[in-house]
Amino acid sequence: MQSKLLSLTGFLAAIAALVGLYLNHALLAREPVAIGVQIIAVVFFVWARLTMGWRSFHATADPMARAPLVTRGPYRLVRHPIYASLWWFVWAGVADHLTALNAVFAVVIAAGLLLRMVLEERLLAERYPEYREYSKRTRRIIPLVI
Repeated sequence: MQSKLLSLTGFLAAIAALVGLYLNHALLAREPVAIGVQIIAVVFFVWARLTMGWRSFHATADPMARAPLVTRGPYRLVRHPIYASLWWFVWAGVADHLTALNAVFAVVIAAGLLLRMVLEERLLAERYPEYREYSKRTRRIIPLVI
């Protein structure tokens, strides 16, 4: 129960910060490099969503009970491609509209998503014995880095 509440808190904090960036007109990039990163993030997000399927969205950390562990497609490159793509998209926009407030919003989003990742990984490790090995060979957010 506590994990679900923490996960929901991370989700709501990230949504609130996304709204803050939107209201500050800092979500969408203007410069070519930042726009390129955001395009890559959107493509990666769509690829991950198509690979995982829409069944995977939950406001709280809750991996599907009977679904197999997905390690193909973008999940070969990072354990959390949907969250990773959100991080990349947000940080590209913030880098292009850099202010202290926008950076705070981005940190809140990153922290909220990281909290969800950690909680989901605990559940995945409990549900799928092969998850521990997968997590040793696959980075969380950036291929070959973190």
